[in-house]
Amino acid sequence: MNERDFQYLAAQLGLTSAKIKTVHALFAEGATVPFVARYRKEMTGGMDEVVLLKLRDSFEALEKLHKRRENMLASLEERELLTPELRQQLDAVYDLNELEDLYLPYKPKRKTRAAAAREKGLEPLARFLMAQRDGFIDLKKFIDPAKGVNDAEEAMNGALDICAEEISENSDIRRELRELFQRRAVFCAKAVKSKAESEGAAVFRDYFDYAEPLHRVPSHRALAVMRGNEQGFLTMQLRPDKEDALRLLERRVIRNRSFQYTHRLAAAIEDSYTRLLMPSLENEAQNRLRADADEKAIAVFAANLHKLLMEAPFGQKRLIAVDPGFRTGCKTVALDENGKLLEHTVIFPENHPAATAAIRKLIDKHHPEAVAVGNGTAGRETEAFFQSGDFKLPVISVNESGASIYSAGESARREFPDLDLTVRGAVSIGRRLQDPLSELIKIDPKSIGVGQYQHDVNQDALKKALDDVVVNCVNHVGVELNSAGVELLTYVSGLSRKLAENIVEHRNQKGSFKSRAELAKVKGLGPKTFEQCAGFLRIRNAVNPLDASAIHPERYELVRSIAAREQCDVNELKNRPVDPKKYVSDNVGLPTVQDILNELARPGRDPRPEFKAFSFADGVHTPDDLKPGMKLPGIVTNVTAFGAFVDIGVHQDGLIHISKLADRFIKDPHEVVSVHDQLTVTVLEVDRARKRISLSLVD
Repeated sequence: MNERDFQYLAAQLGLTSAKIKTVHALFAEGATVPFVARYRKEMTGGMDEVVLLKLRDSFEALEKLHKRRENMLASLEERELLTPELRQQLDAVYDLNELEDLYLPYKPKRKTRAAAAREKGLEPLARFLMAQRDGFIDLKKFIDPAKGVNDAEEAMNGALDICAEEISENSDIRRELRELFQRRAVFCAKAVKSKAESEGAAVFRDYFDYAEPLHRVPSHRALAVMRGNEQGFLTMQLRPDKEDALRLLERRVIRNRSFQYTHRLAAAIEDSYTRLLMPSLENEAQNRLRADADEKAIAVFAANLHKLLMEAPFGQKRLIAVDPGFRTGCKTVALDENGKLLEHTVIFPENHPAATAAIRKLIDKHHPEAVAVGNGTAGRETEAFFQSGDFKLPVISVNESGASIYSAGESARREFPDLDLTVRGAVSIGRRLQDPLSELIKIDPKSIGVGQYQHDVNQDALKKALDDVVVNCVNHVGVELNSAGVELLTYVSGLSRKLAENIVEHRNQKGSFKSRAELAKVKGLGPKTFEQCAGFLRIRNAVNPLDASAIHPERYELVRSIAAREQCDVNELKNRPVDPKKYVSDNVGLPTVQDILNELARPGRDPRPEFKAFSFADGVHTPDDLKPGMKLPGIVTNVTAFGAFVDIGVHQDGLIHISKLADRFIKDPHEVVSVHDQLTVTVLEVDRARKRISLSLVD
């Protein structure tokens, strides 16, 4: 990164180059996004995680650009093609496509028609044609049967191949055509006739004869068409009108309409576009459309995941948790307030007396405060059993998406090597209710079911974005150092999986941590890692109350000095009206002092909302129970670009189309709803043949 890079990013992102340079230096020193966002506000001007992540990605993109440019320069220098002017042109470019355009004429090529024509000595004729100067040229002098040029027409055709290639490699022409593609391209799809009636084709029937201007194509339609194309059900095109493209090229290439070979040059232009430019730019446009669609789909997934992870925890309360089942029974577990498995059994609710006796025995022995029931197959029936059993416990439905993935995963096998998968699943369901964040981070986010076309998008970009969400949530909430498992600790700022394992091992061998300072005794955890992680780790009931807060140890001395000047104990500061401006200094800015005072006012407060119980409508268990016009309670399970899916308790989610989310135009469903919102919806239609339930949020 150099000064020009910082100036470029400042112009692109609307930030000062000085602040960008500061963030780059912090990242280079090993600082993490959560740490910089929380504890270095003065240095960054208060940039939040969104801006910092954008800067991080921009730094990575620039590094990729610079590396590509360096490879180009090295290749040009090695082949003695690098001139000062070309170097200056390459150095000035910050767009990867434009960089490739500049390099294209010099790029080592496979044997092309133009290269073959040059070997036949036809380049002077091509120069004459491109110059378009009036005058005579003797085509006979280019005829050479020994070189494969048997007559004047072959000479002309070979020269036109050279012209076509040169037109296609002109960086200005490529830039203008690229802009035409962006402005005027139409995205089209057609059915592959031989597969139109085959199995799986019906999913793509809406796109059997589809056309839409590129600038209006939403991400979900782009991804659907691309999936249909990849599976062989659809053909697709993405290009502007050919005549528009040819007119642009002729304006750029033909300068002398009276030139005797203008009609031949026009043929070369059409050949250049059809054979060389159009396939290249169409492929580029499709890649850009896919990248944009991926970005939007990933953003939807990330927003849903963030809401899910930050869902209200039920808290540290003892539970009975149930993974429902018909044939094999309901796997039932008792958990203590920390999610520890106390006992497990199997009940068969249809055998009401035996099942009731088994549950009463668990209640008498373990004193649970609620029952968590998975919302999968037999979930509503299992809820009904507990509600009719007079157990005097709230019965709470828990979304079990991905629980089976967790049950078969390494984490569950390591903790419960001797338990059946479904028993592990019941444990996970209970822990999800107690603390959704701590449990859901054990599952690959793609398995949680809150995405849109998640298997179609760029998987590396998806993983990176979802990991960022998890890191953000974990560090925003904070982690209890003495109870967190390896999976949760791994997401704490500055900690690797190995260090997380070392922390747990140290805890098992030495006992609970009494202070944050004891982290320094963990194998491999040095001063820099301590700086990055300490503020996000909490020790409940620590000797030093600040160890249970989000206040960083580097500011403990400041807190003590504030208490001393206010003539009170640190614990009493929360009841004092302290003026933060009094404690601003050259080393500590107002944002840090304000954060400290806010934390002291509400020490260790969980930023997540309070838990609110939810229950489905009585007597509605299957789609056959639904009728148009019914108003039902529901809970949002997924939000996509085209609407929201809602669980109304019938084992099949209904869809509120974006047009039915509000009585006004909305561009994004997230303007109205988000995952796990509790709603009252109206049933519009039940299509049993296609297994579709249409809902509305508008009266």
